[in-house]
Amino acid sequence: MDRLTSMNVFVRAAELGSFAAAAEALRISPQMVAKHIARLESRLGTALLNRTTRRQHLTDIGSSYYERCKIVLAEAEAADAIALEMKATPSGIIRVNAPVTFGASMLAPFITQYLDNYPGTQVELTLSDRMVDPVEEGYEVILRIGELHDGPLIAYPLRPYRLIACASPEYLAQNGTPVTPTCLAQHSCLVYGIWSPQSPCRWLFTKEGKTQEVRPEGRFRANDWRALLHAAVRGYGVTQGPEDVLREEINAGRLVQILPDYTCPSRPMHVLTAAGLRQTVKIRSFIKAVTETFG
Repeated sequence: MDRLTSMNVFVRAAELGSFAAAAEALRISPQMVAKHIARLESRLGTALLNRTTRRQHLTDIGSSYYERCKIVLAEAEAADAIALEMKATPSGIIRVNAPVTFGASMLAPFITQYLDNYPGTQVELTLSDRMVDPVEEGYEVILRIGELHDGPLIAYPLRPYRLIACASPEYLAQNGTPVTPTCLAQHSCLVYGIWSPQSPCRWLFTKEGKTQEVRPEGRFRANDWRALLHAAVRGYGVTQGPEDVLREEINAGRLVQILPDYTCPSRPMHVLTAAGLRQTVKIRSFIKAVTETFG
């Protein structure tokens, strides 16, 4: 006899108060109920139920064993449910939050490919550079760039978010190619963010363990990096931005990387989900696809 089946029979007999009631609920004979419980008692070497012709009750050991059996049966049922769910095809709405530049430039093309692979899914993507609360705001998957803060989140690491500096071939032909970071003082820079004395923009370049800081200046600033990318391709100056986005422009010949011997800052990147959120097949499949693409 299967031990889990015998445990289930024992639990039903304890809850329903008789072998006959348990037999009727389980659609087996009272004799079979008795056999299952006798097998458990034989295995344990002790009585689980005290029985008379009129009533039955759990022994002290039977009472403790009953509580444990309920836990074991619940865990076995949950394991079966997870296995069955993993075989299912992802479906339903996935609510995603991501930083603006990464989300618009890199995550959006990934999402359209994911939707092609899983026609039963829908994605609601919200772009925001602020830290969001997945529970309060209803996000199932979050992508974040930068150091993580303590919180009830499960984090999966992705490859670092690395910056490089670029300019168009036309701009460099007219203005020369910078050979050191200090040369950027003679160039028009396309600066991310709105200037303020309290938080001036800084570009960092590292070579052989030494870091140089540059305060970029130029005629065009913007709080959306896509606008700066457009201006860089049009030849309006030097920009510093995410390598994964700029690499496509470099490969197409629309931009050229400058100061390639120097390393620009890189920041950690993660895909996150709330620790208490049940990871359904749609969430697991989306996170798996994100880590395979950006890991």
